[in-house]
Order: sequence, then structure tokens, then C-alpha cells
Amino acid sequence: MKIYYPSVCFSVWLLSLMVCAFKADVHVAGDFDKVKVEGGYISGTVDAAGDMHVFKGIPFAAKPVGELRWKAPQPVTPWNGVKVCERFGPSPMQNKPVPFSMWSKEFLIPEQPISEDCLYLNVWTGAKSSSEKRPVLVWIYGGGFVSGGSAVPIYDGAAMAKKGIVFVSANYRVGIFGFFAHPALTKESREHASGNYGLLDQVAALKWVHKNIEKFGGDPGNVTIAGQSAGSMSVNCLVASPLAKGLFQRAIAESGASFTNDYTPLQRAEGEGERLMQSLHIENISGLRALPATELLKKTYSFRGPVIDGYVLPDAIANIFRQHRENKVDLLTGWNEDEGLLFNPVKSAAGFKKEAADRYGADAAAFLRFYPATNDSVAAISQLKLSRDIIFGVQNYTWANMQSRQGGKVYVYRFTRKPPATGGYVKYGAFHTAEVPYAYGNLQFVQRPWEQADYELEKTMLAYWANFARTGNPNGPGLPAWQPYNPGSRQIMILGKSTTPGIMTDYAQLDLLYKKLSSN
Repeated sequence: MKIYYPSVCFSVWLLSLMVCAFKADVHVAGDFDKVKVEGGYISGTVDAAGDMHVFKGIPFAAKPVGELRWKAPQPVTPWNGVKVCERFGPSPMQNKPVPFSMWSKEFLIPEQPISEDCLYLNVWTGAKSSSEKRPVLVWIYGGGFVSGGSAVPIYDGAAMAKKGIVFVSANYRVGIFGFFAHPALTKESREHASGNYGLLDQVAALKWVHKNIEKFGGDPGNVTIAGQSAGSMSVNCLVASPLAKGLFQRAIAESGASFTNDYTPLQRAEGEGERLMQSLHIENISGLRALPATELLKKTYSFRGPVIDGYVLPDAIANIFRQHRENKVDLLTGWNEDEGLLFNPVKSAAGFKKEAADRYGADAAAFLRFYPATNDSVAAISQLKLSRDIIFGVQNYTWANMQSRQGGKVYVYRFTRKPPATGGYVKYGAFHTAEVPYAYGNLQFVQRPWEQADYELEKTMLAYWANFARTGNPNGPGLPAWQPYNPGSRQIMILGKSTTPGIMTDYAQLDLLYKKLSSN
């Protein structure tokens, strides 16, 4: 940066200030051309208006390859010179992205690069000085713990940064690379745990933020973690984990938590790991680590997730919350109206009624009032609604209730807007993930025939989310008043064609599901 003064008499004084600023790694007057982070110096890009700096592909840990496969993330390897961070790092190892169901390419990672070397994060900041202390939002992506990455177009951080938030997104290992347990891995671990490498990556990214985000004008004492689907489930895990204590103050959980569907206990996860190794005819962990990533992925692809390992997750999440052992946060949470996901063939009305009788016993009649099966078409709709409520609704509903009863501040939404569509996408309503481009100001990246109502909803949701990240309260000037949620009033915000405060009307069916599922 060149600064010109009309009088030469200031030259010595100016030079001394510049030297002091350099020694202190302080970036002033918008000078983010070179930033010192753990590992070395980095450079990024500046937007066309010159008011936002973007850094992509910043390493926050060592490459988790070779002997570091299935180990906790290790300190980043230092580099010389200035690392150019202008492109996203590789997405985590996973199958090639192919649009499917309601998810077009804007909801998926780029086709390339995909690599086991994936521990990179990204920063968007509109700060002019490192001394600004702007609020920080750390985004955690979804993908069923087997896919996803921070380079997905709808996860762009520019719109949030323009609202005064320093936006960070980080990769974490998925699939067998992120969630694989085995007795040998547990034995070699200092903590006698294995299986949660993806969650450990998230903790490492949060620690990086805590140590480095001031360099980008962010406040390490004002951090919100946010995620959707498996990202929301990750947020739930981090709020429950003692390893993340003190790393964030707020949480945004969009469609995902684990209060009735416990994760796999370590011993069972280890047994699954042993059986997998046997099926591959590999005798030891060294042999499995030597297997090329592409081959390992091809031979072992399956749904995976966190493990109750006694370390990252010391107990089932519901138990941690019941015992008040979770990290205390402000919470914004909710789910979408039409995000039911069916993984098995649709049952006939008769088949659905029989399943209701078998599973719900004396409560079957009440169950069928909430999820009717008067004919096959009605039963098909009920099965979608039931899957929505079991997978997402009852989980985030339970979290909101626990949070409120323990004196925590919580805001609940229901997203009901059906995104405009053409072709095969017309049949989907307010589908799973549909709210994300609205909340983060990224409708521009999704090829849909958007209407004015969508842009208004995007503006409103972006403001709510940014306000919450700033203060723990989504409300602000010009926005419909969003009342805190409690189990008595059940006040929520309905985010649809219009934004309207309302009352949760389906609580009784969620209570029934919780009663049944939590007793199993």
C-alpha cells in the first residue's frame, strides 16, 4: 500500500509506524493483501467494488493422507513465501457429484478437484482493518456425512460478508475417511477413541478461527456455528462436545439433530470396522491406510456418521442435554415443510396401517389421525410427512424444547416456500436444503424462475440470520417481529411466500413421535 504525504518531514515518522504495524501483523486501511496465519502468509482476492476480501483454500491442518489417514487433524505444515489462496481447496473424498432428485448442480460440489487432501477453509470479510472485531459465522455443510464440501455454490459467503459478518466455511472428512472406527485405531489413539475424524476436523477449523480470525477483522469471542442437514447434526454434536467448549457462542441448526436417533456406540462401530476389513481381506490398519483413496471409496461406500466414542461425544446427545452438560449457546433452529425423504418403497394404505399398529400399539389410532391412510395416495403423502418429522422435525423440536426449558434463548422457524421451478423440479415443495440459498443470500447461483416474493424472502432471511450471528437475536429494523420460542406459547416464524409469525400447529404429533422414539 502506498501512502503519499505533501511534506517530507513526516517520512521518518511514517516509516516507523509502518515497521511497527508490520511487526505486529496488524492490517490497517483495508490492507489484507498479505495476511499471516498459522503456517505462513496468504493472499486472496478483492471484489470488483474493492470492499470485500476473499481467501479460498487456506490450509488449517496437515494433509490427512498416508499415515495421517484416520488420525486427528495435525498442525498445518508451514510454507515459505506467500501462499496464493484464490481458489477452493479440493472437496473431501467422495463420489463424483451427479444431480439427483430435487438437487440440481448448484447444490453439489464441483466435479473437480476431489481429494483426500481436503482440510482447507475459506474466509469472506468486508472489514477494512483487523481491529474491527466483526461477528463471525462458521458454515458446516450437509451431505449425509458421506458427501458435500465448502465449494458448493449456494454456500458462497459474499452476501453474509456484506451484512458485516466474517463468513468462514471449512471442509471436513466424510464417508469412511471421516467416520471409521476400528479397535486398532482406538488403541493407537492417545484418547482411546476412533470414528469421529470428521468432527475433529470441524473442531480444528473452529480452533483455527479462534486463533486467526482477528487477522481478518473478526471477533473470536463472537462466533456462530451454522449448518444444514448433516451440517446441522454436526452443529448439534459440537454443542454437545466438551472439545468445542468456548469456541462459539451461538448455533444455527437447519433440519438436523440427534435426540431420538442415537449415534453408534464405539464398540459396535469398531465391530463394523473389523467386519469391513475382513471383507477386504486386509490384515491390519497399515494395509488399509496403504489402499489408494479411490479404491477404498469404491469398496466401502455406505452411509456413515458420528460415533459415541467417549471423547468427542462422551455420551448420547440426548443424555448430555438432559444432564445440562452441553455448551451453552443461543439457538436458531427449524425445518422445512416438504423435506420428507423416503429410502424404501412407498407402502400401500393397508401396509402403512399394519406398520402403525405394529410400531405404535395403543397409540396407533392417534398416530393415524396425524398420518392418515384412507387410501394409497393419502398414505403416500403421510409417509413423506412422517419421514420429515422423524428425521428432522422431532429432532429440532426436541432441541428447541430442551433449550427453552433450561433457560436458553431459542428462535424456531418453519420454511414453507416452494421454490419456483420448471421441468421435473415442479413436483417438489419446500424441499430439504431449499432454505439455504435464501438464508445466505445466494438465489443468484440457483437457476430457477425466481419471483419477487423469493427475493423478498431472501432479503428477510439473510437479515434474520446475520442479526442472530451478530447479537443472538434475529430481530431488526423493518423485519416482522420474531418472538423467542418456548414450549408453552410455541411461537415460530413461518418463512414462506410471506414472512409471518405463527404458532406451531403440529406439536401434538411431534410429542407422540418423541414419546415413542425416545422410549425405544
